[in-house]
Amino acid sequence: MASKVFLDANILLDITMKRSDFAQSGKIVSLAVEGTIEAYITPSIVHILAYWLTKAYGNTKAKELILTILTDVTVIDIPHEIVVNALHSKLTDIEDALQYFTAMHYNIDYFISRDKNLQKQSSPTLPVYTPKEFLEEIS
Repeated sequence: MASKVFLDANILLDITMKRSDFAQSGKIVSLAVEGTIEAYITPSIVHILAYWLTKAYGNTKAKELILTILTDVTVIDIPHEIVVNALHSKLTDIEDALQYFTAMHYNIDYFISRDKNLQKQSSPTLPVYTPKEFLEEIS
C-alpha cells in the first residue's frame, strides 16, 4: 500500500512558481503521479494556492494549475472537532495547526513542509519532513 503524504502549501508553491526547492518538491509530486504515494491537501491549501497563483499568473492559469494538481492530489476536509483540537493545541501557527491535525485525523504517514517551526513543534506520531528528508527517508 502506498504511503499517505500530506503536502503543505509551500511544497506545491515551489513547483507551480518554480521556487528554489522546485526539483525536490517536484520529485514528491511525481511519486504521487506514479502512484508510489497518495498525496493529500486540505481546502485551505487550495485557498493559499489560489491566492498566490492568481497573483502570479492570473485567474485562468491559476485554475489550470490547481486542476492539474488535483488530478493526483486528494483534498481532505477538516472536521469540526479537529478544528477545535487544533486551536487548543500547542502549535502557535493556526494555519499549520489546522493542516497538521487534519493530517493526523486521516492517519497520514508523512507531513511534508519546509516550515522549520512546524517541524520543531511536531509530534513523533506525525513528524514533519522537508522534501529532502522525505526523499531520503523513502529511498
